[in-house]
Amino acid sequence: MIRITAQPKCSLTLAAVFVCFLLTGFKATAQVPSDNNDPRAKEITTAMDNSAEEWNKGHLDAFMDMYDPSATMMMPAGPAGLDAIRSLYEKSYFKGGMPKQNLRYTDMKVRFLGRSYALLTGGFTLYGNGLPERSGRYSLVMAHTKHGWKILHDHSS
Repeated sequence: MIRITAQPKCSLTLAAVFVCFLLTGFKATAQVPSDNNDPRAKEITTAMDNSAEEWNKGHLDAFMDMYDPSATMMMPAGPAGLDAIRSLYEKSYFKGGMPKQNLRYTDMKVRFLGRSYALLTGGFTLYGNGLPERSGRYSLVMAHTKHGWKILHDHSS
């Protein structure tokens, strides 16, 4: 007769895995929840698309209007303020008052962090003018102000 006995160590491990599974709510997805059906999300994504249009026209001031005056951007040395953000765009992405390449945003997902704050994630692509296409991802902390939705913090890579 073959006798099978459970090892206590194995039973405890299985029980721990089962408890962890229950605590996660059975979610096994890497996708971030999106609030894109909220009308405020449409305000944010429309403002971002409008800012890309301003970039493409060479209107850096209008593009920069998307940023709150207190905005920061994560740079290699750490967070930098609005003057450094503008300087980066002028020196690295513009020439003669026009962008070196056009800009478009994709895959925008809005996740609200209360009534007046949101996390916007998505992709960006720089394209055109005979240069290689460059793309990356971003996460922006947005705040609703009396002037509309503004970027408080920009982390792009």
